[in-house]
Amino acid sequence: MLFRIDPASSQGLADQIAAQVRRALIEGRLSPGDRLPAARELAEGLDVNMHTVLRGYSQLREEGLVEVRRGRGAQIRSGDRAVLRQEAELTSAITELKELAARLGIDRDQLADRIRRA
Repeated sequence: MLFRIDPASSQGLADQIAAQVRRALIEGRLSPGDRLPAARELAEGLDVNMHTVLRGYSQLREEGLVEVRRGRGAQIRSGDRAVLRQEAELTSAITELKELAARLGIDRDQLADRIRRA
């Protein structure tokens, strides 16, 4: 999997890394059980701090898309490919919605209220 980051983007580097993994899941380029690049190797390849990569992987773990094990690295969670794809799509949509709300000056609580009313 090829990662690319844009240092000039308003999106954080760790967020860009996580978004690219989500996109690869959505597009079928990653499947359950696939290993992600080692954090150190990816950091060197992207010329970023290893902790930036680990933050991106941590986001994916919190979203339930990736399993991270010390000494074994990160891999796509095992399970139904279609379900993982849908979860990645949902998370991507939520992220885009949060970014749009922030540009419009809508805070998280206001956004949550709007979602509940919808």
